[in-house]
Amino acid sequence: MTISGGPVFWILLVMAVAALIVFLERFFELRRAQIDYEDFVKGIVNILASGNEDEALAVCEDTSVPVARIVSTAIRHRNVSERALREAVDAQGRAEASYLNRRLATLAIIGNSAPLLGLLGTIIGLIRTMLLVNAEQVVSRTDLVGASMEALVSAAMGLAVALPASIMFAMLRLRMERLVVDMEAAASQIVGHLTGKEDE
Repeated sequence: MTISGGPVFWILLVMAVAALIVFLERFFELRRAQIDYEDFVKGIVNILASGNEDEALAVCEDTSVPVARIVSTAIRHRNVSERALREAVDAQGRAEASYLNRRLATLAIIGNSAPLLGLLGTIIGLIRTMLLVNAEQVVSRTDLVGASMEALVSAAMGLAVALPASIMFAMLRLRMERLVVDMEAAASQIVGHLTGKEDE
């Protein structure tokens, strides 16, 4: 006898593969984006103190992480009013956070919908079982067990996909929130330096 979860099983299998791909891509992207923002900002401040804004911008471009792009935005707007400077930095920060957050919703959707799909597969399997019993006076054990297994496998697969997807989402969300905190701190430091309010 071949154990099958029916069509729902294959849908869940595709979702599991998609969740793993999204997790790995986002994990390495977020890991690459993590730097020691304090050392980076201090280095940029030292370069700016020597009056070499172009070199500071070049360092930001070469680093190419969210913190560097926020610092670069602050440097490019250093000659505008303090309010305009903060608005530009805040806008860049929101853009970076949005970029970091992309595709995380996919994991959340998979984690939330997989149990429901598993339940759907269970109901379909039970309906098949009832139809077999109702259609034939004598139902073979193989057909009956096959339909029942479809119901059980679908339910198990739904949970097996949902649990890892939820854990992966939580891990990435936590890492992203730490990055956002770093970006906010870096923005505060560079704006404080450019506006002469570092010690406030």
